[in-house]
Amino acid sequence: MLSIKNIQSGYGLSQVLFDVSLEIAVGEVVAVLGRNGMGKSTLVRALFGQLALQAGSLQVDGQDIAGWSTDRIARLGLAIVPEGRQCFPNLTVREHLTAFAAQRNAASVQQWDAERVFEMFPRLRERASNMGNQLSGGEQQMLAIGRALVTNPRLLVLDEATEGLAPLVREEIWQCLARLRQEGQTILVIDKYVERLIKLADRHVILERGRVVWQGTSAALNADRALWARYLGV
Repeated sequence: MLSIKNIQSGYGLSQVLFDVSLEIAVGEVVAVLGRNGMGKSTLVRALFGQLALQAGSLQVDGQDIAGWSTDRIARLGLAIVPEGRQCFPNLTVREHLTAFAAQRNAASVQQWDAERVFEMFPRLRERASNMGNQLSGGEQQMLAIGRALVTNPRLLVLDEATEGLAPLVREEIWQCLARLRQEGQTILVIDKYVERLIKLADRHVILERGRVVWQGTSAALNADRALWARYLGV
C-alpha cells in the first residue's frame, strides 16, 4: 500500500531525514521506533505533505504522491491521529465524529461511524455533548482516534497516541489498536512502549538521527535486547 523510498526532508536548511525507506502492505502493522528528536514525527509530516521532500519518493498503491497537498493525500485514505490530539475546542464529541465522516476504504466490510466509535469507547458516548475542551486528556485521545476512524481510512497513522496518558487509559488505547489489527486495519504507529509494540506490530523500523538503522520482525526485535539499549534507551 505505502512505499517510502530514500526520502530526505527537513526544516529550511536543517536536514532531518536521510534516505529513509519503509514499506507497509495491506493489513500490516508497522512500528517506527527511536528516541525523541530522531525524525519520527518529521517522517509523518513528510508523508502527509506538510514537509517538502528534498529527494526520494512516496507512493500509495504505486502512485507517486510527493508534492501533493495534505487534503489530497487524506482523500486517498490516509488518516492521522496527531501528536497532541488537536481536538477542536468548540465542537462536541458527536460533532467531531459527524464532521469528519467519510468513506475512503471501499474494501472495508464494516464501516466506521459515530455509533461504532461509541461502542469501542463507551466513555465518548457519555461525553457525546461535551465540547473538545471539556474532555480529559484520555478522552481527547479516544476522540482523536475515533475522528480518524470515521474517515474509514485505508492507512491509520498514530503519532505518540499513548503519550502522557494514565496507565488505565493507555491500556484501553492498546486494546483498541489490537482490535483494529484483528479486523485487518493497516496501521503505522509511532510510540515508545516497545514491549507493547512487539505484541502489536508485524515489523519495526528504528530511526537514529534521521536514518534507518534497523528493520525487522517483532520476533527479531524481542530477541535482540542490545538494540533496545543502543537505540531506544533513555
